[in-house]
Order: sequence, then structure tokens, then C-alpha cells
Amino acid sequence: MCAQIGSTQEVEWQKTRSISAPEAHQAAAAEGEHVYAISSRAIAKYERSSEKRVALSSGKAKHLNSGFFWNGKLYCAHSNYPTTPERSQIMVLDPDLMQLTVYKDFGDSGGSLTWAIRRDGYWWCNFAHYGEDNQQTYFVKYDKDWKELDRWTYPPSVIQQLGRYSLSGGIWHGEDLLVTGHDDPILFRLRIPKSGSVLEFMEKQSAPFSGQGIAFDPITDGLIGIHRAKRKIVFAEIGK
Repeated sequence: MCAQIGSTQEVEWQKTRSISAPEAHQAAAAEGEHVYAISSRAIAKYERSSEKRVALSSGKAKHLNSGFFWNGKLYCAHSNYPTTPERSQIMVLDPDLMQLTVYKDFGDSGGSLTWAIRRDGYWWCNFAHYGEDNQQTYFVKYDKDWKELDRWTYPPSVIQQLGRYSLSGGIWHGEDLLVTGHDDPILFRLRIPKSGSVLEFMEKQSAPFSGQGIAFDPITDGLIGIHRAKRKIVFAEIGK
């Protein structure tokens, strides 16, 4: 598992490796022998060892976002952003077939889905708002039948650092959430509050990712993300 982060510790995630990937536009994800670069419309599969692209997904997509591996398949947040009315889905990729299909259709949920992760039998999903309304971005906990159990908004100390953008990626890290913005090399460490409907801000952490979607790397026990401008998949671990 990832190392635990103390609230008083100054944390810096350092780049350990990168792989050139033209598709590294929205997010990256990892499992075993392969890593994946996620663009708006497709997902590319790369060999971890050779750094060669070995497959490209098929299936229609408009605006894929971050990806999360669960039970051997890659689940990606997907929306029709910036089209209105908003429509959000979770799409699933079979890494062997490289076929994208719809796993869950939320319809219009009052935001654009930017990340979806599963933990302890629940789905945790982030629905983004942009521009002057980005403070309306919200994080939802669903049960296995997609019944909404709880929802939270983000603290002003996080929202004010996003400009007109929103939260692009997020993962569980121990008992905390690590959340990314749109283009800054920062991770926000947050926590579910014991009471109330606003997530608790713990600290900012520096990172080699240019915002966007991040994921846990089971091989390194670190993180994987992207540098969007350079079109690279980036691996990171906590600095010593």
C-alpha cells in the first residue's frame, strides 16, 4: 500500500520515470505489465518494460477523464462536456479486448463526471462544475445499487486555487483523498469530515503531474499521472 502521510509532514511527490505517449491528454492508469494513456476519445495501452504502444481502444467516447482499475478492468469517468444538458457515464475497458462500453449511465446529474473510484463496496464519484459555478463541484458516495448515500462539496481554500477550472482526478490514499486540479502540479489532500457536508482540507503536496487524472500504480506503490503539455505518462513516488 502507499505510504501514510502525516498531517505535519511536508510531502513532495518526485518523478521516477516517464513514457512518451501522444494520448496522455486526460489521465493515466496502471496494472501489471502495462500502463494506459487516456485521451478524450480513446485509451492507449503501453508495455511498461519496452514503453511501446501495443493497442488502442475501440468504442465511441467524447470526453473520457480519469481511470481506475477494479477486478482487472479499467473504469473511466466519461461525460459529454462541454455539451449541455450534461450527461455523465462510467465507461469500462476490457484490457484484453480493448473495447470501451458503458458501465453506468448517470444521465444528467448536475455536473460532469471527472473521476470515479471504488472502495469498501461503494462507488465514489466527482461531478465537476466550471467557471463561476465551480464551487458547486460535488463528491458523492453511492452504494452497490447506485443509491446516493452522501455528498460533499469542496472547501473554499481548494476552489479558490482552481481559477475557472475544477477537480480533474482523485484517489483514495489511506484514509485520505488525493485530488488534482486542471493544470497545476499540486495534489490536495482532503478528508471526509466527521460531520457536515464540506470536505476537510489537510494540505497541498507538490507533484510532477500537470493536474488531470491520477491513479495508484500497484507495481511501484506510487502514483501515475500525466504531463499534458509534453504528452508523457509520469510515475511518481514520495521523496525521501
